[in-house]
Amino acid sequence: MHAVFSEIEKKIGYRFKDKRLLEEAFTHKTYAHLHGGKDNERVEFLGDTVLQFAITDYLYRKYPDKNEGELTRLRAELVCEEALLGVVEAMGLDSYLRLEGSSANVGNKTFSSLFETVTGAIYLDSGYEEAKAFIFRSGLVENGEKRKGKDAKSRLQEYLQSLGEKPPVYVCEKEGKDNAPIFRCTAIAVGKQAKGEGKSKKKAEQQSAERLLRLLQQ
Repeated sequence: MHAVFSEIEKKIGYRFKDKRLLEEAFTHKTYAHLHGGKDNERVEFLGDTVLQFAITDYLYRKYPDKNEGELTRLRAELVCEEALLGVVEAMGLDSYLRLEGSSANVGNKTFSSLFETVTGAIYLDSGYEEAKAFIFRSGLVENGEKRKGKDAKSRLQEYLQSLGEKPPVYVCEKEGKDNAPIFRCTAIAVGKQAKGEGKSKKKAEQQSAERLLRLLQQ
């Protein structure tokens, strides 16, 4: 395990004083159930709280004019499953998770949560500042800023793909006169839907996609 620990530490840019915390962070409950030891669910719970606080503090200071609702939406976009999974895969951490059975039998949440378990383990090992340093060193925020530049339909489709779900379906209707039409669209995916409207079909679809994405990420 020591060679594996060194590989992980190199990828995350942090060396653990207590290697047991690192081992716990990468132990899925299926593995712990058969082989003993602690699984990573408790440290994931802790890491999620640390991550939420670090991103909340960052957004609060960066956007002094945004209200609570706007800050909540921005935070949800930065720490959604899609975003965390992207960073975990980019760092190559997903291949180190110890679990029983095929990885195809567990969802993306199992792997995206590795970001939170690593955050929690670092917090336990060295405190908040080191955990915060890992979060901002990982590229999570930078990747989130890049995603904001994409339109809502693209972001919704990428999010659904990250969950292994089918692309959304858009149902649109045109109302009003030809010289002043109003388009109303409904975006539908994974059994949920959201409505949007606009003076063009494109704007109505974008609004419905944005609203559905927020709904799914709650």
